[in-house]
Amino acid sequence: MAKKKKVQEPEQIIEAEIKDQLIVDTLETNYMPYAMSVILGRAIPEIDGFKPAHRKLLYSMYKMGLLEGDRAKSSRVCGETMKLNPHGDQSIYDTLVRLTRANEALLHPFIDSKGSFGKQYSRDQAPAASRYTECKLAPICREILSGINKDAVDMVDNFDGTMKEPVLMPTAFPNILVSANTGIAVGMATNICSFNLSEVCDGTIELLKNPKTTADRMLDIIKAPDFPLGAQCVFDREKMRAIYDTGEGSFVMRSKYVYDKENNCIDVLEIPYSTTIEKIIEEITKGISEGKIKELSDVRDEIGFEGFRLTLDLKRGVDPEKLMAKLFKMTSLQDSFPCNFNVIIRKRPVVLGVNALLLEWIDFRMDCVKRELRFDLNAKKDKLHLLLGLGKILLDIDKAIAIVRGTEKEADVVPNLQKAFGITEIQAEYVAEIKLRYLNREYILNRVKEISSLQAEIKDLEETLKSDRKVKEVIIKQLTEIKKKYGIPRKTEILYDHGDLPEYKPEEDIENFNLTAVFTRHGYFKKIPLTSLRAGENHLLKDEDYIICRETSDNLKSVIFVSDQGQIYRARLCDFKSYKASDLGDYIPAKLGFEEGEKAVYMKIVDNYDEKHNMIYIFENGKGVRIPMSAYETKGNRKKLTGAYSTKSPLVAAFYESEPFNIVMVSDAKRAILFSTKLIPQKPTRTAGGVTLFSLKNGQKIVSAFREADAPYENIQKYRKIKLPAPGALLEEFDINAQQIRIDFKD
Repeated sequence: MAKKKKVQEPEQIIEAEIKDQLIVDTLETNYMPYAMSVILGRAIPEIDGFKPAHRKLLYSMYKMGLLEGDRAKSSRVCGETMKLNPHGDQSIYDTLVRLTRANEALLHPFIDSKGSFGKQYSRDQAPAASRYTECKLAPICREILSGINKDAVDMVDNFDGTMKEPVLMPTAFPNILVSANTGIAVGMATNICSFNLSEVCDGTIELLKNPKTTADRMLDIIKAPDFPLGAQCVFDREKMRAIYDTGEGSFVMRSKYVYDKENNCIDVLEIPYSTTIEKIIEEITKGISEGKIKELSDVRDEIGFEGFRLTLDLKRGVDPEKLMAKLFKMTSLQDSFPCNFNVIIRKRPVVLGVNALLLEWIDFRMDCVKRELRFDLNAKKDKLHLLLGLGKILLDIDKAIAIVRGTEKEADVVPNLQKAFGITEIQAEYVAEIKLRYLNREYILNRVKEISSLQAEIKDLEETLKSDRKVKEVIIKQLTEIKKKYGIPRKTEILYDHGDLPEYKPEEDIENFNLTAVFTRHGYFKKIPLTSLRAGENHLLKDEDYIICRETSDNLKSVIFVSDQGQIYRARLCDFKSYKASDLGDYIPAKLGFEEGEKAVYMKIVDNYDEKHNMIYIFENGKGVRIPMSAYETKGNRKKLTGAYSTKSPLVAAFYESEPFNIVMVSDAKRAILFSTKLIPQKPTRTAGGVTLFSLKNGQKIVSAFREADAPYENIQKYRKIKLPAPGALLEEFDINAQQIRIDFKD
């Protein structure tokens, strides 16, 4: 229902109508326009390789004349850009910083800079304020802006309609693949790695000649991503081909380093594009403090005038190759670069592979080149038209002068010239505007000589516009010149054979020792080294708590914990802190991240997962099941295994069986049975409900189950059963006849 609400405003009271609205309508009318604005107008680049903020900045600098001449203060550039980008000077300056040569974020920076602009590889090196830094457009921007004054792209009004700005930049090379780009929109993101300019030009030329070039062939031309920070690309052809095909996937980047034998230190000279020196130092420092990295005595940031340097001081006797293999596993000295080639194409976000992106760029560039050619064609036709009129004047210059001199009114000069020489108004206007000093035969003859060359040029332009093949030849020529002029050697080394380093095995760093593992009913676990476990030492336990599992092992083994919610949790003993018997230990639900209300009921140190070993579960409904350990074997190192056993009936007890043993089951009716585990059928499915072991009457349930050795009852053999299911025998302490026999015997 619609409701009316009074809204107080200055000097008046108005009534605003508040209407109920479906959430889907709210999303459509309020949220979706915002989401599309972020996707299309802010975070995702278009086929020219630029986001709107980049485009507005570079065009503003172009209009300021910064393609030539001296640098300007960055604050002035930010102020001019605000005519196109009203989001504030700080966001504009942040955009400017990333495009500069000094920041080292791009293989081919678009801005020639002077001053401190921070570094891509450093989180803490902030750029200086815009009033202190200077900038101008880099020479490569000629290829970015070429043709922008020849109607190569559409121009639209800025936000307040006071000036025009380009919809796209008419980039003369595929900047979309040359400049790294990342962005987060609403519900989607983009992460485009950079490639070598020379290789991209070669790949584009190949596609121009053969649009059906495969991704596999393209991989031989554009060999791998290339980053301004260098480092190494660990090459996996199958994964890289998938990225080239789909635009999605990831590849591994590895730092470059050298070992200084004289000073016993490692100098890291190049790091992956996706990390920073501060992050690496934090990771190494944390590893040292936690005792996981014991080979280093110091780690230092030594960035200076010579460039990037991260120094790792080694302790005596440390193998540098083994250490680097370890650091590559534990820190972002080796990092993955996730690819997501999400680009705006014709106002729609799409994820494209390398070939598809280049084909889209070729379509875009062909349109730009045709528009430039049409602009030049029209300009030459206009010039030819004027020169043809001037040629007619050549027949009688004196007559033209006489007409101009003899015409009484200025407005009649052009019509009189048109009538006398049979020329158009535009031609007559051109003749009338010629300076008196040029009204001579020599000048006019020199100008008229251009007619034949102009006609040839016009014919050539018309033929080019009619042929896509010739337009492609123009693009190929431009790409060849750009490669020759701006191409640079690869900075990122391609690591085809990445087996040089020894394989790092985490267990090699784990200190191994013999221990006793203790687990209590209330879920507390402690790992006690045998060297600190004195004979007869009492364990610290909470009130009413007691030990249910105790095992001896070594620190390299794994341990599993069974929960009461049908789940098994895995852990390594080395992941637990060592305790003394006088300590309470780790609370397993908190340590392993149990779900709320979930409890641990059983612990077992596991050596293998073969079919000869089993997990046995006893349930309240009198059923039991035996599941082979092979059912719990997984390929990955999963810490949590759901569906470990059936949860149709609450779990009473769990046991690990390496060899058959006897189990005692006790019901709430004070009855018990003793039987061998061999009588429990083995089920291959983890969630099997099992078979009935204990015959219960309505309303009865099993309350406890023990190994025979742990059962707190005398004359335990009287409860033995050789066939199942079986009813229980009354416990001796509750059996009046049994108690009477014992009393008579004592008397």
